[in-house]
Amino acid sequence: MNLCDALQINPRSIHSFFGLLVTLLTAQAEPENPVYFELPLAESDSLRVTQANELSDYIRHLQQDESRLQDLLNPDYRSPAAFTRSTAAYRQAFQESIGYPPPGLPPRTEPEFTLIGEDKIGRYYRVQIPVLPNVRVEGIYVLPQLRRGPVPLILALHGGGGSPEKALFNGGGNYHDMVRGAVKRGYAVFAPQMLFQSAGLPRDIRQLTDRRLRLVGTSITAVEIAKHRRGLDVLLARPEIDPSRVGVVGLSYGGFYALMTAAFEPRIKVVVSSCYYGVQEGRYAQDELSVPSDFEFYDRFTLFRDSDLVALVCPRPLLVQAGSHDKSSHREPGLTLAPQSASYYDRLGLSERFEHLVFEGKHEFHDDSAWAFIQKYL
Repeated sequence: MNLCDALQINPRSIHSFFGLLVTLLTAQAEPENPVYFELPLAESDSLRVTQANELSDYIRHLQQDESRLQDLLNPDYRSPAAFTRSTAAYRQAFQESIGYPPPGLPPRTEPEFTLIGEDKIGRYYRVQIPVLPNVRVEGIYVLPQLRRGPVPLILALHGGGGSPEKALFNGGGNYHDMVRGAVKRGYAVFAPQMLFQSAGLPRDIRQLTDRRLRLVGTSITAVEIAKHRRGLDVLLARPEIDPSRVGVVGLSYGGFYALMTAAFEPRIKVVVSSCYYGVQEGRYAQDELSVPSDFEFYDRFTLFRDSDLVALVCPRPLLVQAGSHDKSSHREPGLTLAPQSASYYDRLGLSERFEHLVFEGKHEFHDDSAWAFIQKYL
């Protein structure tokens, strides 16, 4: 028998008593106004400044570090075919950076071709082709009047704030003969519409839509490339088109998409990119945050500069145009980048397939050089 049993004391009462005793003693020892160690809140200001400077240094390090690009893009120059195979990982990384392919399958609804007019050189159709759920590519398709058998197809891409109609009708403005020039030479043309401000839409509709697309896993760049490629799927299956002879031309924003679409689309055999190449790199060098948001995909200026994205077009022929009287941002950066792009062709022994031309002109499509280049390789 223990002591608690002998004295008939409840053990729980003893525990409660000692707990109360400890509480009373602690309370007596605690001063009414305790003094704690304190520091002024401004003490951490300098630490945050240091943190910001460290991150800025880190960004500069990434800007200058070529090792990741060299690991990802390691071309095999033994042959054009080997070169193309060796760029597969780089192409895949670029696809992931822009959220390509966009999620979703094409609806089963049929494409629509509506004849809207004709003249002595061609027949003009308005085309609507399903691409993604609730999304179609819309544009103008022109078929030359004079043709013998299947004809080549040119994808003609308009610039910022433009439209297929602006590039085609009323003289074509600074597009000149970017669309009709193809028809005059016996090529069919598909000129798709891209998203820009219009009546009834906010001025920044493109950037707003791009931000919304990024939140659901893709981007405006990815969607528009998907539109161009889906358009080719449908048009190259038509009996009047020779699917082995496809080219792309573009001015300004269209020059960007001429490069980007060709980077993804092996059926494109020749490319003309006018008044775009190097523009964003120039903006970035002057002010990192001046680059339009729809060009802000991951690693844009570390892995996916225009000069290196050309590797995804090579060994196919590429003409880059810039106007001598265009804004310097549309000309000077390209002069710096062009040697890197040319090196991909040079090391394959195909230097004649890459041209960087500064022509006498402004922000405009240079017909003479473009069509001579297209005809040489298509």
